[in-house]
Amino acid sequence: MPKDRWFALCEKAGLGGRAGWDALSSAYGDPGRAYHNLNHIGDCLLRFDEHARLAADPVAVEFAIWFHDIVYDTRAADNEERSAVTAAEFLSTTTLGPEVAELIRATKHDSTPPTRDAALLCDIDLSILGREPNEYDAYSRAVRQEYAWVPFLQYAAARIRVLEGFLRRPAIFVLAELEDQFGKQAKVNLGREIDSLANPEPAFPGQPHLERQ
Repeated sequence: MPKDRWFALCEKAGLGGRAGWDALSSAYGDPGRAYHNLNHIGDCLLRFDEHARLAADPVAVEFAIWFHDIVYDTRAADNEERSAVTAAEFLSTTTLGPEVAELIRATKHDSTPPTRDAALLCDIDLSILGREPNEYDAYSRAVRQEYAWVPFLQYAAARIRVLEGFLRRPAIFVLAELEDQFGKQAKVNLGREIDSLANPEPAFPGQPHLERQ
């Protein structure tokens, strides 16, 4: 489905999709990507299908879904910017490049999305937060795997800050429709993960915890 869908999208924009598909499949197929891979893109596309009527420019939003994690380096702080630039370069022969790049920049999730389409993209990207507990737990384990190079206590402190930031929002999701669908469960899931990170089980019964993978 993702491959056929990619070529159909490129056709809408008057583009050939082969080079783009090769770049996307190579990036998202990196074995170090336990979560930020083509499964994540496919899931985002499914969520987009559920809410596409909310988009002002659905073609731009869909291109942004495809490109928003094409650059993903857990040791870098500029992944969104580099992903945005990559998307703009691919779309440079169309009028979509600047718009798609700005949508991707919003997925840094560090400020209120500037447009409704940016809000939709960000909410779709974060929709995993509001899934059933087993699905959320698989996601949190996969993210930890991507950051396996970070010692547990350091990872836990940074991860808790991120999760608490979501909980401090007036609503976790920007658009009311997605907040209604995912918001309540997201708060439960975030609270569970924070508790798990703050109170890890000891490596051995009766012994203080030193490290947890």
